[in-house]
Amino acid sequence: MALRACGLIIYRRLSQASSKPEENIQFLLLQTSYGRHHWTPPKGHVDPGEDDLQTALRETEEEAGLKSMDFQIIDGFKKELQYEVRSQPKTVVYWLAELRDNNIEICLSKEHQAYRWLGLEKACQLSGYQDMQEALREAHSFLLRRKQN
Repeated sequence: MALRACGLIIYRRLSQASSKPEENIQFLLLQTSYGRHHWTPPKGHVDPGEDDLQTALRETEEEAGLKSMDFQIIDGFKKELQYEVRSQPKTVVYWLAELRDNNIEICLSKEHQAYRWLGLEKACQLSGYQDMQEALREAHSFLLRRKQN
């Protein structure tokens, strides 16, 4: 049976921190407190009776303490990753969400031991996995194109 998880790629825009718009975007990554201590956006397994977006919202609140009123889901971006975990196929669906208040406190669950707000390149380095790096790059490009329109 295939595993399914959903989450949010959460970002914030720094107010004029740099004259280059691409440097004003930071992504939230959480470090797991188990296994290889990898870094990912908030995500988790779909519970029975939940749809994918409900899962992403619930997991974001559980893992980072962010409620749906704390961010805005961005229309037009949805990324599906597929890979294997312990010889089982797994699908992870991500939506893109912008933090409404850059000063809001991130409250980690016991599943995570640290968090960081990172620019694209550092977020890609920390995430480690090629498919996650591609998702972050696609989200970043989407945001830059969207801002220009």
